[in-house]
Amino acid sequence: MRGLTGSGEHGDTATGRSGTTGRDTVTGGSGATRGGGRRLTGWAASGTTLVGLAVFALLAVSCSTGGTGTRDEGPAGTQPVAQATPSAAAPSTAKPVPQVDPVRLVKRDSRVSERVRTDLKPCTGNEYPVDSSYGRLTGGPSPDVVVNVMTCGDAVGVGTYVYRRQSNGAYENIFTTEQPAVYGTIDRGDLVVTTQVYEKKDTVAYPSGEEVVTYHWANNRFTEHDRVHNDFNRAVGNGEGKFPEPTEPTKN
Repeated sequence: MRGLTGSGEHGDTATGRSGTTGRDTVTGGSGATRGGGRRLTGWAASGTTLVGLAVFALLAVSCSTGGTGTRDEGPAGTQPVAQATPSAAAPSTAKPVPQVDPVRLVKRDSRVSERVRTDLKPCTGNEYPVDSSYGRLTGGPSPDVVVNVMTCGDAVGVGTYVYRRQSNGAYENIFTTEQPAVYGTIDRGDLVVTTQVYEKKDTVAYPSGEEVVTYHWANNRFTEHDRVHNDFNRAVGNGEGKFPEPTEPTKN
């Protein structure tokens, strides 16, 4: 590098010749003084450096705007990232169903037979063999109550009762059926009463069939809307059977 910027004292090293000729050769000028040649050399170098920096800056700007790669994305945004906040679930507008004491209803109901009321006792502790369901059967402002009374040992239904709430808060018995193996449910606004049918040799667990009667509320009373009789296969339930061995699925 000293050959490009060498001084007159070391002209032999730069050009192989001595004197001012060596300095003129380095600057590339003609008719210039020795001092001026040195000054021109410094200004020329500085100008070359500035031009080079300007070109480099121009290329850098061009690459940052027209190239590809991570620079195309630009600096990270300063705006905060919007985050979706889950809205709170709207509170339910449904009114809570008023709970009643089904055992108290049955025991105080004069339409329930004396036998059922007397036999209705806890099976264990304070647990009575009573099921209750709440639903709209009569179209009133409050849900109606279906009460099923069963036996403790075999859970066989002995009575089904429907109660409707009056304007004074009391409950009125509007349906009663008492027979062995009866059970009432609410199905899409109708009362469905299922009664198991037994023959002499049938066990409690395996009846011969069942009667399914659907009652619809109209004209301030329940009327029979539909009746279905099902006969059960008597070969089922005789003896202790075993589950069949699973078979492999057929492959195409």
